[in-house]
Amino acid sequence: MITMTRRRWILAAVALVALVGLASAVALFFIDEPLRRYTEAKMNARLQGYTATIGALHFSPINFSLDLRDTVIVQHAHPDPPVANIGRLYASVHWRALLSGRVVGDILIDRPVVVLDLPQAKEELGDATPVKDKGWQEALQAIYPLKINELRVSRGDVTYKDNGPFKPLRVQDLELEASNIRNVHSEQGVYPSPMRLTARVFEGGAVSATGWADFLAEPHAAFMTDIKLDSIELDYFKPITNRYNVVVDKGTLSAYGEVEIAPQFKSVKLWNATVDGVHVDYVHTPQMAGLGKEVARETTKAADRAQDPGFMLRVDRLDVVKSTFGFVNKTVKPTYRVFVSDTTMSLTNLSSLPSGETSQAKLTGKFMGSGPASADFKLRPTRPGPDFDLAVQIEETDLKTMNDLLRAHGNFDVTAGRFSMYTELSVRDRRVSGYVKPLFQDMTVYDARQDRDKNVLRKVYEGVVGGVSRVLQNRPRDEVATRIEISGPLDNPNAGIIETIVGLVQNAFFKAILPGFEARLRRR
Repeated sequence: MITMTRRRWILAAVALVALVGLASAVALFFIDEPLRRYTEAKMNARLQGYTATIGALHFSPINFSLDLRDTVIVQHAHPDPPVANIGRLYASVHWRALLSGRVVGDILIDRPVVVLDLPQAKEELGDATPVKDKGWQEALQAIYPLKINELRVSRGDVTYKDNGPFKPLRVQDLELEASNIRNVHSEQGVYPSPMRLTARVFEGGAVSATGWADFLAEPHAAFMTDIKLDSIELDYFKPITNRYNVVVDKGTLSAYGEVEIAPQFKSVKLWNATVDGVHVDYVHTPQMAGLGKEVARETTKAADRAQDPGFMLRVDRLDVVKSTFGFVNKTVKPTYRVFVSDTTMSLTNLSSLPSGETSQAKLTGKFMGSGPASADFKLRPTRPGPDFDLAVQIEETDLKTMNDLLRAHGNFDVTAGRFSMYTELSVRDRRVSGYVKPLFQDMTVYDARQDRDKNVLRKVYEGVVGGVSRVLQNRPRDEVATRIEISGPLDNPNAGIIETIVGLVQNAFFKAILPGFEARLRRR
């Protein structure tokens, strides 16, 4: 039975503990606010171009931790909206590292929300101050004086907003873990720190990366990770692709590979990638047509950058399924679009740097949605300039689907007919050889009922063109055929591969074949 005296001593001890606890709480209450202002001032003294505001701060002497709430970061040039709002930032001692004789800290960044719009992005890209000199690492160390050994980001949300009616690029549920940042548990070496990242991309896509890092590398950290992309929706990139006159609609990208970012070398290797259901149009505008030599110079610079020995892009295999690729020409009247739908393509051994391997591509689809089309392409690993073989076959295309093209380049249209084309091109040592052979079958140019609203001169012209086509027909097979031989030096030996192919076919087909109808008309 507890005596009265012992009971009094127990009550006194409890009261003393409570009093000490209350005093500590009061003291900490008065410490937290001055410490918040001090920490905020230290952060802003180190940041360049940005200001941070800490909503609340709590210091715990028991485990020597800091707990920051509602930290907001704004850009001076464009303060609205804030570029970051961090719900919670928690820093504490890494107790296990003490067993190795190292005093380092852990950082948890919980619910960070990053929002960047186009004006803010332009300001950041146009700033001559390198990112590493803007004080971000120093600002983080101002919060907690210990060197960071483990970093964890939880429930991150990153959004980029462009001008115009585009959906924002948003990454949600971002989780990042990186440990052994200060090499506590290993010797200084290459990529000693394990890291893992997962996130939800846009609506239904996902990304994950697992690998290693060297956070102490100079002048910036280095990473080497396996990466997996799952169902990334491609039309979200319209704000970026539209600037290059490329319109992307629908489609998803799935891929897995390896990414390495180091001070001296950067590479992206995709072991396997699949593009499903994408619709892509390249829009050729009068502004682009007027750039002339400037385009050639920029193309050459881009080719030089692609062959930079410090950067490598490699695709072991790329499959494209159920997709459409088109070319829209707005430099003529009427404007027109040619396209290949229901496209299936496989591409192997594509590399930005010489690899000693021949890149190959095979394509099948429907030209203008009606004519079976196929193409075989081989790119040889030689430099400088493009070096390739190309064979294209298009058969039995409904000629009426090409009326806008015929009006723009041949000054006539048709009411019936079929179109086929065969071409083989080879480019070596900055010279091209090959041929383009188009066939027009059962072509009817003038129809009195369809053309009754056209003026008299247009009716006469189309009637004569139709007559010329009948004269030129191979009677047993009812087809108009011609073959254009191509041989000689490239017009622009520094042009890219796609630009070279388009230029060759355009020169042979548009400039030699379709105007030939009008030339034959004058000779008659």
